[in-house]
Amino acid sequence: MKIIVASILSADENRLGEELAAVEKAGVDWIHVDVMDGHFVPNLTMGPGTVAAARRATRLPIDAHLMIENPDAFIERFAAAGATHISVHAEVCRHLNRTLSLVRAFGASPGIALGPASPLSLLEWSLEYVDYVLLLAVNPGFGGQEYIPNVLDKVRALRQLCAGRGLATIIQSDGGINAETIGDFSRAGVDAFVMGSAIFGSPDYTKTIRELRLLAENAR
Repeated sequence: MKIIVASILSADENRLGEELAAVEKAGVDWIHVDVMDGHFVPNLTMGPGTVAAARRATRLPIDAHLMIENPDAFIERFAAAGATHISVHAEVCRHLNRTLSLVRAFGASPGIALGPASPLSLLEWSLEYVDYVLLLAVNPGFGGQEYIPNVLDKVRALRQLCAGRGLATIIQSDGGINAETIGDFSRAGVDAFVMGSAIFGSPDYTKTIRELRLLAENAR
């Protein structure tokens, strides 16, 4: 099953509740919250308060992507705010397995995130401890970028690695995914597609989400 994930980075923040209600009604599967600290990435966005506001507005799973340098200090707050999924960057976690265990201990599904230039070797010995892996197809920090093509090779390699270990790990990708590219991501092995402007920038959320899902599911 393909999972359509709406990133609220591209939503109208002044109408967040309305936007979330609209995409939920339109058929989105998850809501994605990009958390940036201005240190790990050159931007500053959203915190636990945004997750809490989203939780009040939707019943959908909320996926918090922590692009921050010290995730251990904030995991409990994001889980308490209502995040059902929390991904942390392998690049910043000194003791990755401990951080992932912390996510699960607070009741959320743990995920590992990797930037486009980061090797899969960073997660190789932690793969069994996560429910999903987020492979960024753009350098993190800003929305609306075109994807970096060789990330698709990384997706294929991760799919092979998971299959070789008999793991049903969800492979998620974010960055440059839209109607023109979602088929390429799906063929490479992506299960969950994070999209911001492709959804929130469209005039008809229901039609757009339906079309994106069909493109992902029919990709061969």
